[in-house]
Amino acid sequence: TNKSYSDMYFRYYGTNPTIDTSEENVSTFSATPDTASYTIAKAYLSQGRLPPEAAVRVEEFINTFDYRYRAPKRGDFNIDAEAFPSPNRRGYHVLRLGIKGKTEHPSQRKPANLVFVIDISASMNKEKRLRLVKKSLQLLVNRLKKKDILAIVAFNNDAYTVLNPTPGHDKGRIRQAVDSLKAGKASNLQRGLLLGYRLARKHHDRSKTSRVVLVSDGIVTKGAATAEKIFQAIGSQAGRGVYLATVGVGQGNYNDRLLQQLARRGNGNYTYLGNLADARRLLANKLLTMQLLAKDLKIQVVFDKTRISRFRLLGYESRMLKNESFRSNRRDAGEISTGHAVTALYEIKFRSRKPGRFAWVRIRYKTPGTDKVRFLRRPLTNSTVRHTFSKASASAKLSYIVATFAEKLRGSYWARNVQYKDLLALHHYLPSRWMKHRHISELHGLIKAAKKLDKRGDKFESRLPLAEMTFDHVPILR
Repeated sequence: TNKSYSDMYFRYYGTNPTIDTSEENVSTFSATPDTASYTIAKAYLSQGRLPPEAAVRVEEFINTFDYRYRAPKRGDFNIDAEAFPSPNRRGYHVLRLGIKGKTEHPSQRKPANLVFVIDISASMNKEKRLRLVKKSLQLLVNRLKKKDILAIVAFNNDAYTVLNPTPGHDKGRIRQAVDSLKAGKASNLQRGLLLGYRLARKHHDRSKTSRVVLVSDGIVTKGAATAEKIFQAIGSQAGRGVYLATVGVGQGNYNDRLLQQLARRGNGNYTYLGNLADARRLLANKLLTMQLLAKDLKIQVVFDKTRISRFRLLGYESRMLKNESFRSNRRDAGEISTGHAVTALYEIKFRSRKPGRFAWVRIRYKTPGTDKVRFLRRPLTNSTVRHTFSKASASAKLSYIVATFAEKLRGSYWARNVQYKDLLALHHYLPSRWMKHRHISELHGLIKAAKKLDKRGDKFESRLPLAEMTFDHVPILR
């Protein structure tokens, strides 16, 4: 291992199995709009390296892309569904589900109450991490409105306030504070977060969207070093209308696992900054428009056993829930902001194609502020099924390409018969106007880079030869 990449902390969550509906026909998971895994993989590939398999979370690849779902005409969410024959798993269909939140015009957004908690420990000097953070913050300053409030906390050995809560129109003062940040010494993330929450809580009221935004490489050298212990330590200060967003930066030594878990414990989302283009998209555009729409959003799919014989959810391994948790008020799940969408893909095998319903999709969530529980459900019928991959919508094709690329990178058993050249060929099924989109042409470049770099052999070949692979056989993989 290259020494500079030897201190990367990722957790491997395994790969979802294929499930026989005669044993279990219900699938329940927590929604996530997180995208960090895709941006981390992009940073690796652009530097001529394959990302570690444990760094690839399929759902975060899928949820990076905009599939242009229709927003609901009324209510909070719209459920979109489409199925088509799987190009790589013979006898199976891919079922794509999209949950789209209502959108609001930028002029309707609530003022933001943001407290940036910025890591200025010695490790932030590596690869000019702090420099990227400062440039990113300057982009955000341009987008602040008069009623927005921004504060900055910095932490190394200790934590201190760099900028007291300041109105968005005082851009000169904010820029000066950003410029003053310098890295050095140890890292006490716990103290930084505690001070950040205190400041955010002081200025929080229902008329504002309040967020603590932690920007760090996740390397902790002082204080608690696990998300659980940090949240125990900051206890009563966390939550109560203030949400956490974690923004990762850095590639030499970097703790993906801690930043992911912190976002989850803080009812927020986790993103990653690889370059200024990411900063423009994530900080300058998304952060200010993130207005919480739903808390603890859970998704449940109930398959009709007489119609569907097997299913497999792609990704979401770290977000699987017990079926009984769907109706539990205590079980924490994902938070979704206005205009955001969540996408999930299943591989399903039809037992029968007679007309009618083959599954139900249900979502359950709480309304922020009141915590009132709401439900939405939609039946899935044959009208959602396309006869060939080419007949599928452009967005469904794109979701399949993205998910299969992630499966391939993480060495999934179920993508071992897919070559990168197959994904590049499928990419040409997208409309030419989509191909011009920066995000989609970038994906094409990343698949080409992975094709060049991936020299791994088939790790299953000695026990389960590819030539004998049957798509119904469910192997026990260690």
